[in-house]
Amino acid sequence: MKAVIMTTRPGTGIRWRIGSLLALGVFVNYIDRIALSVASPQLQAEYGLTSIQLGWLFSGFFWIYAFVQIPSGLLADRFGVRATMRASTILWTLSSGLTALAGSFPGFLAARMLLGLAEAPAYPAGTKATGYWFPRSERGTATALFDASARFANVVGVPLVAVVAVHLGWRWSFVMTACLSLAYALVFFTTYRDPSAHPHLTQEEYRYIRDGGAAAEGTPSAGSGWASLPYLLRQKKIWGIILGFAAYGYFFTLFLTWMPNYLVRQFHVSMMQSAGYAMLPWVVATAGELLVGGWLIDALCRKGYDETRTRKIMLLLGFVLGLAMIGAIFTSSLDWAIFWISISLGGLSSAAPVIWSLPSLVAPRGVGGTVTGIANFANNGFGIVATVLTGYLVSLTGSFGAAFVCASVMLLGGCAAIAILLKSFTPVEEPPALHTAGQFTAMLPEDPLQL
Repeated sequence: MKAVIMTTRPGTGIRWRIGSLLALGVFVNYIDRIALSVASPQLQAEYGLTSIQLGWLFSGFFWIYAFVQIPSGLLADRFGVRATMRASTILWTLSSGLTALAGSFPGFLAARMLLGLAEAPAYPAGTKATGYWFPRSERGTATALFDASARFANVVGVPLVAVVAVHLGWRWSFVMTACLSLAYALVFFTTYRDPSAHPHLTQEEYRYIRDGGAAAEGTPSAGSGWASLPYLLRQKKIWGIILGFAAYGYFFTLFLTWMPNYLVRQFHVSMMQSAGYAMLPWVVATAGELLVGGWLIDALCRKGYDETRTRKIMLLLGFVLGLAMIGAIFTSSLDWAIFWISISLGGLSSAAPVIWSLPSLVAPRGVGGTVTGIANFANNGFGIVATVLTGYLVSLTGSFGAAFVCASVMLLGGCAAIAILLKSFTPVEEPPALHTAGQFTAMLPEDPLQL
């Protein structure tokens, strides 16, 4: 392990700067993703797309993104956060720009699939970095900062993309996201380091991080790599995480991709008006995640409340509050629909830091990226189902009521899986030494980006 370079100022809070850097990456990622959702009314009108075609176009990103989650987690475990994310930021900058050049349904679909490939490592690598940089007592707040950026991206990104699309045309909204991606790539290249290699991390802060239960760097488990997957998939806790993430992903992807279109179709508002209304539930979601899911849960744990019990109660409560979306089915008022969706998104967002911290809390040593990849595969795999199934249901019924019912059923299933399978949030026992472990990664170079 590299020596930590001392500075003259103890307790500099470098870990929170790193947390903010990771959060900024998620923020840029989600603006990339929502640009298509916001611009979809223009695209639908210009190219004559049906709701079914639009659902498939929304899902294009998630097809690739979901299926490369596990390889992304394995690569993050093998090469580390820095190298994996450097490669990722370069590729997603390129793919964001290509979206602006697309001129047909197949072109858009291909560009979105490339973006899914490029952004796939962001959550596995980011969660792994959070495990390195934060003690368990701060993991909830750090994860909330990381994941709340996805909510806040909707607050800022939805109206921003709408203004650009309305005044300059939908292509310029994708040019804008490409520029944001390039700026973040440059920032990440120059500022991110793991704790053991960071030139401004004091010994005092380093000890605080490590003594508080942060994940150790550079210590892969005997079962890391592809060979660890069968072992992990035999663990009840891992399946609790998988099923919980599946429900969570279905719900959030439904609103992430379809909410602007839902408001335009259901309440006959303009694209600019839909952007303004769609922003409000995401404001509530961001506040709920930071204040309840992050600060409150960590504060209760520091005061001595049982960690597993506290986190589990808040997680299940958030899933139950997510069912408030049903209220939107029984109202013809736009204001009331926004109210019920805000309660729903705010409640589930309060549970988001807990569910996103589960891989780093429960994973055996050395495979945090792999467990995050498995969980995020379920998250985005069911996101694909949400985008496509919603398109078919809207086309068949002419409304979003059936789509909201399906999301509610998913939440109930995820709630039951977490309650039954995740008895505690302690780490899974490490797998036994496997002779075949790391066969895939052993053939790869030590660091593909020695920059």
